[in-house]
Amino acid sequence: MTNKLYDTSLSLLTDLYQVTMAYGYWKSGTAEKESVFNLYFRKNPFGGGFTVACGLANAIGYVSHFGFTKKDLRYLRSLTGSDGQPLFEEAFLDYLADLKLTVDIDAIPEGTVVFPNEPLVRVRGPILQCQLLETPLLNLINFETLIATKAARLRLVAEADTLLEFGLRRAQGVDGGVTASRAAYIGGCDATSNVLAGKHYDIPVRGTHAHSWVMSFESELDAFETYADVLPNNVTLLVDTYDTLQGVRNAIEAGKRLRERGYRLSGIRLDSGDLAYLSIEARKLLDAAGFTDTAIVASNDLDETIIASLKQQGAQITVWGVGTKLVTAYDQPALGGVYKLAALRNTDGSWDYKIKLSEQAIKTSTPGIQQVRRYSDERGFLADMIVNESDPDALSGKTVTMIDPLDFTKRRRFGTAQAFDDLLVPVFRTGDLVYSLPDIHAVRARVQDQLARLHPGVRRFVNPHTYPVGLENGLHELKTELILKLRGTRDAD
Repeated sequence: MTNKLYDTSLSLLTDLYQVTMAYGYWKSGTAEKESVFNLYFRKNPFGGGFTVACGLANAIGYVSHFGFTKKDLRYLRSLTGSDGQPLFEEAFLDYLADLKLTVDIDAIPEGTVVFPNEPLVRVRGPILQCQLLETPLLNLINFETLIATKAARLRLVAEADTLLEFGLRRAQGVDGGVTASRAAYIGGCDATSNVLAGKHYDIPVRGTHAHSWVMSFESELDAFETYADVLPNNVTLLVDTYDTLQGVRNAIEAGKRLRERGYRLSGIRLDSGDLAYLSIEARKLLDAAGFTDTAIVASNDLDETIIASLKQQGAQITVWGVGTKLVTAYDQPALGGVYKLAALRNTDGSWDYKIKLSEQAIKTSTPGIQQVRRYSDERGFLADMIVNESDPDALSGKTVTMIDPLDFTKRRRFGTAQAFDDLLVPVFRTGDLVYSLPDIHAVRARVQDQLARLHPGVRRFVNPHTYPVGLENGLHELKTELILKLRGTRDAD
């Protein structure tokens, strides 16, 4: 099922130029022209070697409830052009009032590791409808994919330690907080502090108390003992309000009383100072007092680089609370996903393939009705090849050649016996949902399975190996021909 937060019409969650282009298609009589758009990104975030696809469930919620309400149309009616006259004809607003999506949407399932320039989502249908979906799909897919990738990197460095998402108070608004919590859980966090996200997405929630709790009592020990009395089954004590190591000693005293009542001191939390040194000293104090099973939790502006450093320093931390740098995707605030037209249907039923040129090769789009074919063996993933589904030769099952789009001299051949999976799966057909959404826990498990099948060199943080992604030979030739044609340098027939 989709998230209830998106079970309403959000059709004005778009850029104005999407609506003006829709008006242009309607006015020019081309609104129903069949088109194909691909949503993809150009570079892995955070300087990494992989990306984790996320956001599809909320995109499904958006598409499933697409429609212009009377209030939406009243607002559009109020918009004016530079001459002060209405921007849209009344007949166009009537058209929008009756508009029902009839598009086909294929997408790579959430939790799949993906790579630059391969489509995460493919939208096919009337060009007016496809155009209206551009901005919301980018908004929904870009952000969650970015956060899920950040969380996956944190999970890799945290290894078997508990990883908590603590970022709501620093998130970019309400929706930025809630969707970040969802994506962080999918990417590998074990729980969130965000209660609303926990409710809507069935994510485990964790949390105890803040410095203000300690400061509201006459002494730190009184604060700890009172908290342990009130919530004996949820006792992780924040020990750095005044003097951290003395705070650990006070937590131990409160823990002794708690143990006498049949409960346990679950953990202590460090939120400032030299976390490596303090955790080592705290572990000594806890162990000497018999609290060997009490966890040491750390927070304080952590990210994957800092966690890796603390582990190298021998920090005795087994629970990591990551907030600001996770939910704000430090230090890359946007994925940079794009949505490009790749094909238009001619009146005779054939396809007119489209390409967007650029002086930068990386920004030149790829034409065709694209599918991502992932080759693998018993050791893991080998390569991803983008094929044109409307080219029968690409799907014929014969030996195929994959060409690197940025260096045509780099080629790989795959025989008919080589195992592969086509990653884009049907999600909507003529506007109807045909995809069964897995629950969030299954998606989270998929991420870890996918990461395990990547070569370690692709997973590493420093100078990661580039995972092979290329074009099927026929698609490479089509792209090259279109580039030459548009640049006027194709040989005369």
